[in-house]
Formats: sequence, C-alpha cells, structure tokens
Amino acid sequence: MTSAADPVIDATRLVKTFGTPTADLTRVTSGWVSLFSPIGWGQRSRPFSAADPAPLLVLAAAATALAVAVMVLRNRRDLGASLLPERAGPERAGAGGASFLGLAWRQQQPTLIGWCLFAALLDGIAGSLGPVVSDVIGGNDSLRELILRLVPGTRAEIIDVFTAALLGIAGVLAAAAGIQAMLRLRTEEAEGRAELLLATPRSRARWLGANLILAAASATVVAAVAGTAATAGLTLSGVGNGPPGLLIGSALAHVPAAAVFVAATAVAFAAVPRVSIPLGWAMLAGGLVLGQFGELLRLPAWLQDVSPFRHSAAMPVEPFDPEAALTLTTIALAGAGIAAYLFRRRDLTP
Repeated sequence: MTSAADPVIDATRLVKTFGTPTADLTRVTSGWVSLFSPIGWGQRSRPFSAADPAPLLVLAAAATALAVAVMVLRNRRDLGASLLPERAGPERAGAGGASFLGLAWRQQQPTLIGWCLFAALLDGIAGSLGPVVSDVIGGNDSLRELILRLVPGTRAEIIDVFTAALLGIAGVLAAAAGIQAMLRLRTEEAEGRAELLLATPRSRARWLGANLILAAASATVVAAVAGTAATAGLTLSGVGNGPPGLLIGSALAHVPAAAVFVAATAVAFAAVPRVSIPLGWAMLAGGLVLGQFGELLRLPAWLQDVSPFRHSAAMPVEPFDPEAALTLTTIALAGAGIAAYLFRRRDLTP
C-alpha cells in the first residue's frame, strides 16, 4: 500500500537527479544531468562561494573545438550550399501548401514543436516538485514571503501560489512562441522570398493575417501543453490540483496577454521592419520584468500595469477575469488591424 509520503520521496529523488538542495533550499549541488548543459558547467564554477575556474576552462576548450570544427566544415562546402546533400522536393505543393496559412504551418511546424517540448519539460518537472516546494518553503518564512510576492494580495496555500507563478511563466513561453512565429515574416522579407511570394495574385493582408492566425494558435497550443504538463507533474507527485482541466484553463488565461505581444510585434514589423526582431524580443523582456517580477523589484504600480501579463488572472489563486481577457483580446485585434494597414502602405524592405 502506498503511503502519503511516497510522492514527496519520489519528488525528492527527482530533485537529486538534477541537483541536491540544502535543507533551506538556498543552494544546490548540481547533478550529473547538468554536465550536458553549458549553463550547468558555468554554475559549477561557483563564483560567489567556492570559486573554481576548472569548469570555465572546459567551456573555453569546448568553444575552441567547436569553432575549429565550424571552420573546417565551412571550407568543405560551396557558398550557399549545404554540407549534406539536399533532397528534391515534390513537384507540386500539397493541399496545405496552396494557401498562406498552409505555407506558414509548414514553415513554423518545427519551431512550434520545439516550444511545446520545452514548455512540457519545464512545467512537468516544476509541477512534480510541488510537494518539495510546499514542504521546504512552508518552513522558511523568508522564502514564503518571496513566493507570496509573486502573486501579491493573496493568502492562498503555498502550492497554489507556486503553481500560479509557474503558469505565469508558461504564459511568457506562449508569448515567445507567438512572437517567433510572427518574426518569421521579417526573415522572409529580408531574404527576398516575400517579394516572390507576393508577386502572386495574393494580398499582403492575407499573408500577414495567415501568419497572425498561426502565431496566435502557436501561443494557445504552447500554453495548453504547459498546463497539461503541470497537471501531470502535480498529479504524479500526489498533490491535488482541483477539478480536471483547471491548470490547463489557468495556463490558457494568459493567452490574451500573449496575443497582445504578438500584435505589437506585427505592428513593429509593419512600421519599422529593420528593427522589428530586436524590438519584438525587447517588448517581451520588458513585459516579463514588469509583469512577473515588478512586485519583487518594488516597481511603481502604474509601471507594472504597462505589461499585459499584469492583467492576466493568476489562476488558480485568483478567479478568471473575463473583462480583462476581453480587453486584452480587443487590444490584440486592434493591433492586428493597425499592422495590416501599415503593411499595405509600405514597400518591402530588404
């Protein structure tokens, strides 16, 4: 018969696979899995405690070896050619390739799969740590106060606050997926393929609209995957997470905010295409800092309210706010309309 403590033990074993935390959860000794990541090697240098330059030497050696490999491979291929032989594509496009939306899907499918896998991995692992987080933070007043400040104005259980903060990060991942899908347009334009594509009897608005639809769908799918993974992680760890589908809905509550970032990126692409890529990511970074960490940084409330993430309901701690979601959706639709208008009025920019 399985005891109530077994899920906590299993979660602790999972933690030790990635690292062994101290009793107060303020320091972690990295596990063997971290050796597969350059970040893991960097963390092993411990510059703020027991400084050890050896891991940095490993990173420097790896970077040098990779640089040499790149130069060797570069000298063995022709300019503009691939090192591996390319397969000839089909003579005719399939049913999906005959439309802007189908073309956008073909181009964005690998990227979307990557974002979904990352969101599932992050939220699944973090969700499985729920019992450990609840147990450790519950006995540490400083960490408890820190976590509670991620969702201000609430007195919910620590595990619920942790879950709300986790799903807030899932909303950021959803916005990032949508932004990357939107910025694909700039790549197509800068490399000259958009000019060939728009030489057909198709309007610019349809091209932009198809990619906007796919970007919004990407954000929705990534949020749903993150919510599903968090649900699975918490369930396997033995933590009750309310009615079925609650965390999926909680993750989807951040989609309207993500849609605002997608629309803002579309406006940047239509108005200032040459700086649209750094501007799109800068807007997301600013929204993340203001919306997710503004309270921790003690920023003014009016400045925090600039971020769309600030207006998303922090479910399951807070109830869903349909008025805020409708307002964010309206702003996103207005931004899409402005982007279409501006894009029709400008020339293609290499």
